Amino acid sequence: MFRKSHGLVSRKAVISALLVTVLSTSAFAYQPPSTGLGQSWPNATDVSVSPHYHVYVFIRDGIRYIQVNDLSGNVRGAVAVADHEVLILPVGVDSQYVTTSQASNQAASATGASSAETVYSDSSTQITATPVRTGVVQLNVTTSDTCTGFDCTGAVVTRIGN
Repeated sequence: MFRKSHGLVSRKAVISALLVTVLSTSAFAYQPPSTGLGQSWPNATDVSVSPHYHVYVFIRDGIRYIQVNDLSGNVRGAVAVADHEVLILPVGVDSQYVTTSQASNQAASATGASSAETVYSDSSTQITATPVRTGVVQLNVTTSDTCTGFDCTGAVVTRIGN
């Protein structure tokens, strides 16, 4: 009799352990990776809105890192975005041609840019790519203040009322 109930307890323990494992694995499946920035083919989901580019998003310590690759896997450029501030990262063959909405677009016009194509867009950030006759790709990053009262992660940064 003791043996039978011990087997029942073991089954319950195994089932519980499996359930916890499955639930924790599915919770991690929806989180962007925190490593792989700078790689040609990172182990991350391609979130590009363009068929001509690959875009990967990484999140670490509340900062979003957005990387733009061409179809061959060449890293063209990357930025870090936190609280509507954009930092241009020294990553990619065209990193010197990455601009923000506050930066001057003289580099694109001086080199004979064609029309811009949106490659990434979310609720607060948009990135466009403009191929230039010289073979470089001009990336422009713009941000908006759609997260008023929030830091875009859901944490309240200003209180309304009291």
